[in-house]
Amino acid sequence: MLLLMTDDSLPRLAQITDVQEVAPELRHQLIDCWIEVTNSGGAAGFPFPPVDRGHVAPVADELLRRLHPQRSRLVTAGFGGVLAGWVVLRRDPDRLVGHWGTVHHLQTHPGFRRRGVASALMRELRKIARDELRLEQLHLAARGGEGLEDFYAGLGWREVGRWPGALRLAPEDSRDEVLMLLDTL
Repeated sequence: MLLLMTDDSLPRLAQITDVQEVAPELRHQLIDCWIEVTNSGGAAGFPFPPVDRGHVAPVADELLRRLHPQRSRLVTAGFGGVLAGWVVLRRDPDRLVGHWGTVHHLQTHPGFRRRGVASALMRELRKIARDELRLEQLHLAARGGEGLEDFYAGLGWREVGRWPGALRLAPEDSRDEVLMLLDTL
């Protein structure tokens, strides 16, 4: 695990490229964070709360198994050894699309919101994409109706399309899937 920041007022960031680097305590905290984010209404991959360890652990384990130095990176943020948030960057190994990466599962534990965790994770992810993976652009899909477009726009992302009503959270609650691009890394 490579430590990237040390100022106590900022989250400590770490990059993980292999499942062997994930200590049991970190795995536990990743799963707990995902449960807390989802159950507090966050758009983090499980659209129908409540969820528990039985739902989240197998998905988290598969995500961790797919870590690879050239194809999938996990970036974590923490304060004093406690996980505050995390995000995944993936790259397709196909030459046709290997110049861009996709951002997945950006989340901040509810107890650490409004402390710059998500912004720090996204800035670090951008540096990793540019400097280490030599990517030219990043893509992501965000749930509409959550204000996420404004968050990402503040970090230099731009909306490039929408799939109207693509996400049905309840019979009377359909949301757009917002497609976003960061093409200046």
